Amino acid sequence: MEATKVHINDLRVGKIVSEDIYANTQYPILLKNTKLSQEHLYILKAFNIVQIPILLDGKDQERKEKKEPEEKSEVNVAVEKVVVVDRFGNKYNDVIDEFKKMFNGWGAGAKIDITKVRTMILPLVEKILEDRTIIFDLNSFSNAKDYLYHHCIATGLISAAIAQKLGYERGYVLQIAIAGTLADCGMARIPLRIREKKEPLNQLEFNEIRKHPIFSLQMVKNVPAFKEEMKEAIYQHHERLDGSGYPEKLRVGSVSNFGQIIAVADTFHAMTSERLYRLKESPFKVIEKIKESEFGKFDIQVVQALVDLVAALPIGTKIELSNLERGEIMFINKFAPTRPLIKLSSSGEIIDLSKNRSFYISRVITNE
Repeated sequence: MEATKVHINDLRVGKIVSEDIYANTQYPILLKNTKLSQEHLYILKAFNIVQIPILLDGKDQERKEKKEPEEKSEVNVAVEKVVVVDRFGNKYNDVIDEFKKMFNGWGAGAKIDITKVRTMILPLVEKILEDRTIIFDLNSFSNAKDYLYHHCIATGLISAAIAQKLGYERGYVLQIAIAGTLADCGMARIPLRIREKKEPLNQLEFNEIRKHPIFSLQMVKNVPAFKEEMKEAIYQHHERLDGSGYPEKLRVGSVSNFGQIIAVADTFHAMTSERLYRLKESPFKVIEKIKESEFGKFDIQVVQALVDLVAALPIGTKIELSNLERGEIMFINKFAPTRPLIKLSSSGEIIDLSKNRSFYISRVITNE
């Protein structure tokens, strides 16, 4: 098919790029045969690229330009985002209060009411499946004092998002959300003095904590209308593929995929949240740790689904770096998705985080 170079001002959404496009970058910012979107046009302008080669489809001379739908202004988009986050935050806080009462009841011997748990968690699941950027707000909603209750709810929500990303049908996505929420229900049977200890646990206390998957399984094993695979996943959510987990030190081949989904969600939220004895970390930094230092412990496909949820952000997403500078994402490098090209707000300078590893994205700015 014939190709021709077209000026940036004459490019239209839907045109096909005829060759890889570089912009003083190690990897292409656009690959050959990419169908142009509004985001791609934004990238090209940001890199001051004047023209690019595109494929002609034989009808370009005849085709009349179709008026693109008018885009919402950045101000309106920002306002809508704040409203969405505020509504979610209000509902989320209500759920935390309700869950806390339920959790304390379990500690006193009450049975799990699966219908009540489902009714409580599913409205939040619907929101996070519609807008995955809410994941970035979960650690800001949490606090060290009530960490455990926040952790249960957030683990359920992140598990659902991962399951959806992996392509599971809706029924399983909703079930894994409930399973993730109930994974730590056995912690209700751990003495309060251990659960709320402000210093790192000693070995005896840690051994007590390690019993909670057993207690969780005991509490859910007779719950009706709850898939057996999910009960197994709850029991296995602290198992690791290299045998370093607990309670049975299972290895790859013995740990279910659903157990791995909850395990990755549990680890991600725990590391990105403030706790009584540990500060929270950047979601991007946590993903790098899970991929590098925790390599071999988690299923690669499950980890990649989390990477896609967190790191594959739209071009133009506002971020803050670990050195407190702000900017926006210009290009996602598929070989280092947690370290994209960033355009600094203060100077307009474009930096490649995959080359400059002295700092990283500390947070995504979702509500400003």
